[in-house]
Formats: sequence, structure tokens, C-alpha cells
Amino acid sequence: EFFVRMAPVSMPVLAVGLMTCAALEATGWFGFGAKLPQVVREILSDYEAHESEKRNQQAIARLWIQGLSAVFLVFALGFHVAEVGVIGLTVIVLATAFNGITEEHRLGHAFEEALPFTSLLVVFFGIVAVIHDQHLFKPVIDWVLGLDGAYQTSAFYIANGLLSAISDNVFVATVYISEVKNALEAGHITRENFDMLAVAINTGTNIPSVATPNGQAAFLFLLTSALAPLIRLSYGRMVWMALPYTITMTFTGLAAVNFLLH
Repeated sequence: EFFVRMAPVSMPVLAVGLMTCAALEATGWFGFGAKLPQVVREILSDYEAHESEKRNQQAIARLWIQGLSAVFLVFALGFHVAEVGVIGLTVIVLATAFNGITEEHRLGHAFEEALPFTSLLVVFFGIVAVIHDQHLFKPVIDWVLGLDGAYQTSAFYIANGLLSAISDNVFVATVYISEVKNALEAGHITRENFDMLAVAINTGTNIPSVATPNGQAAFLFLLTSALAPLIRLSYGRMVWMALPYTITMTFTGLAAVNFLLH
């Protein structure tokens, strides 16, 4: 049901995103299309050959366990078998226990990389908690709910997109969907309206939010990782490289919300 409801917006955006990717790789614009130097390729190939030679049955079994844990994660999230946090803890237990990692000092290193990212998430949680408690989004939501038809869904898409690019898309979506649910329960909107607004909120928070690293958690994690300085990845560079995707995908999503969602 989720796929069917989202498809009128998500499928055109996916197609345009793939075409944008192909065009950028072919033209080399916005810093894309970089070629891997032959020297680097040889070093990576030699390292892989060296690792493969010394890889024993125990190492192969560990790779299988990690792969099966990843498959379990995808299916568990896809079929909503439990709360997201419970699924995450289950994956950690499975991956560590079956790999023989039972000592705390060995397990702790896996979380060091995510500490800066986690700190930022805590800050975002605090900001969104204040926004939700003070009902700071309520004037915008009331104004949008006063619009008619396609204007209503388009306004939600744009408002969510702008706020998600500044803050975090998941938190913005949580606040907006809660307010819209309250409007449904109060009888201010119909169930059909709620379903369309839910799609507009979901797409509005996920598509335009690629504009900045703080809009998408995956981008923010990459920016705060140890890999970022090694590949000279800064906040400004990520915004610049995301710009073509932001433009093409955002306007495609807006057009789909306007003409295909209804």
C-alpha cells in the first residue's frame, strides 16, 4: 500500500534522479565524473589479493554472518516486524555474538565513528522537541490547511522541503505528520485529504532535503566521519555537488504532487 500511494511521486523522481546521475557522470559537472588513478587502482587490487590469500574459513564465515545480518535488517524494516530500535539492537547482537565479539572493549570501537553524528542528532532532537512543544509549526500548518486541493499538497511539499533542508528531514516529518493527524482526529480534514497530505509530507521531507548534509542523516554521517577529510569533503562541497539533484528532483516531485497525486 505504501509503495502504491508513493509511486506517483517517487517513481518519476527516481527516474529523473538516475538521469541526472548519468548526465553528471558523463559531463563531469559539479565535481562528478572523477576517474580512479591507475596507481590507486593497483594498490587496491594488490591489497585485495593480499587479503584474499590470507582469508581463512573463519573470516569467510564472518563475512557471511555480516551479509545475513544486513539481509535481516532490510526485511525486518520492510515488513515492520518490530520497532526500529529493537531491530537495530537485534542486528548488533546477531552480528557481534556470531562473530565471537563478546568483550566490551572490542565492541566499543564500532561506536567511536558515530559519536559526532550522534551528538548532532541529540541537538536536533532538542530543537524539534522545543518546536513541537511550542507548536511553532502550527501557524504554517493552519495556513496550508486553509488552502484547497492541489495548492494544499503543494504548499505542504514546499514547506516541508524548506524546513527539512535546514533541520533534519525525519524530525520535520514527525512534527508535521503529528499535526496533520491531530487535524484529522479533530475533523478538520477528511481521510482522503490526510492520505494525500501524508504523501506530500513524506516526499517533501525526503526529496528537497538532499540540498544540505543536515537534511539527510546519511550525508551528515559521511560529513562527520573520518573519511571526509581524507577525500576533502566539506559542507560547502556537499551542497555544491547536491545542487543539480536538488533542482531536478525537487521540481519533479513538485510537478508530480501537483499533477499526478490527485
